[in-house]
Amino acid sequence: MSYNWGPFFIVPSGTLRVLSGRVVLRESYDEDLLKKELEMLGFTGAAIKATNPWYFRKKNTDSWIKIGESSDRQNDFSVPWDTTTLENGEYQVLGMMHVSLKKGEEEQIIARQNVMNIVIKN
Repeated sequence: MSYNWGPFFIVPSGTLRVLSGRVVLRESYDEDLLKKELEMLGFTGAAIKATNPWYFRKKNTDSWIKIGESSDRQNDFSVPWDTTTLENGEYQVLGMMHVSLKKGEEEQIIARQNVMNIVIKN
């Protein structure tokens, strides 16, 4: 059994998927579910850092383009994104959460992703 600890997009409404102009992408994760997932996987180290790079792509294409990256958990890993240079249409946004774990001198990283379908309408 896997625990879905995140990442989870933070949007004012579940139906808000039309973006325009300058927006701020934000994401969070559930620390308790992360601990359960780590236990299930046999990891016993402490989570010391979380980093969230952000990517986008036009829908039905293969390559992701990096928007930015944040390690600022207090501000929900927020990254600004100026969509005004993009064509209107359907896109996908990828949040890729990396959590660094450390036990003694050994460090490991666990990662999960979240993809959201959006529409750019400038």
